[in-house]
Amino acid sequence: MVRRLFPNPTAAVDLVEAYAPDLTAGGPFVRLNMISSLDGAISVEGRSGALGGAADRRVFAALRSHADIILVGAGTVRSEGYGKVRLDGALQRARVARGQTMLPPIAVVSGSLQLDWSSEFFTGPGPRSLVVTSEAAAARGPAEAGEVADVVAAGEQRVDLRRAIALLGERGARSILVEGGPGVNGDLARARLIDELCLTVSPRIVGGEGPRIMAGAPLTPPYEPVVRHLLEDDGFLFLRMSLREMRDGE
Repeated sequence: MVRRLFPNPTAAVDLVEAYAPDLTAGGPFVRLNMISSLDGAISVEGRSGALGGAADRRVFAALRSHADIILVGAGTVRSEGYGKVRLDGALQRARVARGQTMLPPIAVVSGSLQLDWSSEFFTGPGPRSLVVTSEAAAARGPAEAGEVADVVAAGEQRVDLRRAIALLGERGARSILVEGGPGVNGDLARARLIDELCLTVSPRIVGGEGPRIMAGAPLTPPYEPVVRHLLEDDGFLFLRMSLREMRDGE
């Protein structure tokens, strides 16, 4: 059972309620969700599954249930074997009651468009996937891209994530959930585009030299998140941290 450790400790938590996004600011609310071992690894042999468990999957589903669009890097789609989003009936009904579609689509960020267009991610049942790329890549990209996905061109030669977020907002996305990988996370963070970080701390120590949740140049100045809640279930710790104050204060 999920319990809240901070603030106001309690033994029973409604996860969907606990992760309701803050949609009061202008523009899409951008939330990053990642998992990390106790020693800072975000994957084992290239995949995050070894770090997770039933408790983590419940939070993962709650976060996805609030998203209008899920944003993910092409490397993560390939390494994690992404498919369409699946949510149980109760979560789908809650989405419809909030005025959302039954399931959120996934937008994959790819500058090269080197993607498997015949994969379940593009051809399986469910909402049509999106591909976020540059204008140059979109112009020379394969014809099948537009046949199986909506192509969003943001930036002339390279993907401009600030422009991408704005374009997704124009498509009606008020809540965007980012699921990695470290390159996309780092680029969003340096552009001060992340409103909130939801970090699952897995009760595992794995060693190795795996990547951290963000890659690239240091963040200057660094983020100083405000903790909104700390939950616990089966040894997993779930941090919900606001980064919006720094972003709005600049």
